Amino acid sequence: MESTLCVIHVFYVSFQECSKKQKNDDTQSTSVDALSSNDGTEEKNEFDTLANAKILLSDCLACDSCMTLEEGARVFQQNQKEFFRILNLNKKCDTSKHKVLAVSICPQSLPYFAAKFNLSVNEAAKKLCGFLKSLGVHYVFDTTIAADFSILESQREFVQRYQRRNQEEHALPMFASACPGWIRYAERVLTNLVTSHICTAKSPQQIMGSLVKGYFARQQNLSPDKIFHVVVAPCYDKKLEALREDFYTALYNSPEVDCVLTSGEIVQIMEQKNVSMKDVTEVAVDSLFDDLKEGDVVRHDGNRSDGYLEHIFKHAAKELFGMDVKEITYKALKNKDFQEVTLEKDGETVLRFAAAYGFRNIQNMVLKLKKGKFLYHFVEVLACPGGCLNGKGQAQTEDGKPDKALLSQMEEVYTAIPVRLPEANLHVQRMYQDWLEGMDSKKVQDTLHTTYSAVNQTTSSLDIKW
Repeated sequence: MESTLCVIHVFYVSFQECSKKQKNDDTQSTSVDALSSNDGTEEKNEFDTLANAKILLSDCLACDSCMTLEEGARVFQQNQKEFFRILNLNKKCDTSKHKVLAVSICPQSLPYFAAKFNLSVNEAAKKLCGFLKSLGVHYVFDTTIAADFSILESQREFVQRYQRRNQEEHALPMFASACPGWIRYAERVLTNLVTSHICTAKSPQQIMGSLVKGYFARQQNLSPDKIFHVVVAPCYDKKLEALREDFYTALYNSPEVDCVLTSGEIVQIMEQKNVSMKDVTEVAVDSLFDDLKEGDVVRHDGNRSDGYLEHIFKHAAKELFGMDVKEITYKALKNKDFQEVTLEKDGETVLRFAAAYGFRNIQNMVLKLKKGKFLYHFVEVLACPGGCLNGKGQAQTEDGKPDKALLSQMEEVYTAIPVRLPEANLHVQRMYQDWLEGMDSKKVQDTLHTTYSAVNQTTSSLDIKW
């Protein structure tokens, strides 16, 4: 009972003020036991020996100050125990309560498993698939196809915003929408100053939710609520993203993503079950299409993320100015996590993009926007310094600091993965026509897009001093 009271206390007092005022190296972190519905009367099962997941509030980049009491309770229920509850449910005789268990793996998680266990990225993907299926998972997917959709929709939206820039005040700049920590911060702290500039394309995680609970469910003749969809991701903020009300199918009382586990939480499961990766049988990763299996792992442009900046930049250069950009040159400004890219035509700078990673750079970016000194047309914003590979759900030492040696290995693994352009994915092009009813359809808007808006806070964002 004490841990539950602790959670209530933390979230009751924290909704008053943004804790990002505090220094990032604040050493006073509060840990909270994951909430559990087990009151001691629940039947014991083979997963009871696994420890409850614990999450440090400092691990969540969106921070506890951005969560309500109800959200706090729900985010801490997204742990291994919920995953095991479904696995155990599927072992019981009452088949009416069984769920099809699908796990989707983010591409930035695979380099972590590859580097940690000294595997190639393709071996890591297949062994991770084999391990999950040995637990009782039915399908294991790669979310790269969801990132394809997200990037394509972001490209189209940027071109449209650029063309409307003289008619609409908030058309530009456009901010990327893939990072849930950044989105949470923008909605809860920065409010209307920023939210109208955020790209409306859903993140890869939530598009994957639409694919699994929509397209795949239909292909398998399943009701969405009969699928329990888990995402393996590099950061804890993905747990918060899965709770958004706009990512929920009310008709079937079913969220698009039921549970998010970090890469580190998957490793904890392996360790607690005494599983060695070298002994795990390799199993090919599933695809969303009939009985096809995924081939070798591919990625998008960009060394530490899904590459929104590079893909949108090249697409805009071609669509708006008829220029084919093969290679992009980054110019580091204040630090390696704040870089810019420009396109010159006839001696004039026609496109100016930036990548801003980490809250320090985000804060500097917002200050420029407030002062009316913002020169950029697009910014790829990520809450984690170093990008998605450096998510706090992986590559951390025991004392919660980045494992720099492991992270360096992960970056090498990631950059060595072959790049595939979203436009080159024939499955995506086919799904636009067969499932989404065309690229300009209402179904595309309903399925692949959302809206972001300010959430009223008791503390004015204008009072925050960084």
